[in-house]
Amino acid sequence: MLAAAALLLLPLAASADETFRCGQWIADSSMTVSELTEKCGQPTSRETKTEDVMVRNNNNGLMVKQGETTVGTWIYDRGANPAMVVTIVDGRIKSIVRQQ
Repeated sequence: MLAAAALLLLPLAASADETFRCGQWIADSSMTVSELTEKCGQPTSRETKTEDVMVRNNNNGLMVKQGETTVGTWIYDRGANPAMVVTIVDGRIKSIVRQQ
């Protein structure tokens, strides 16, 4: 099940990862979610959704539900600077990108 989830999340891991400044700290995707909130505070907005993890059944080739994953999108509004979008998958930071 974990291998299937990892394959589905591979495109997220391949995205360009950025950093942003929170006061004296630099936030990046190597931080834990608790470190991010400790150093940067709560995001300006957040959205969480649950998505099905689908895998191909070897017997008939059909896609079947293997489990669920939780995806959170946190937005840090930085005033005059572009907002930063932090994607959190199953409690771990997967990417940080500049909002366009």
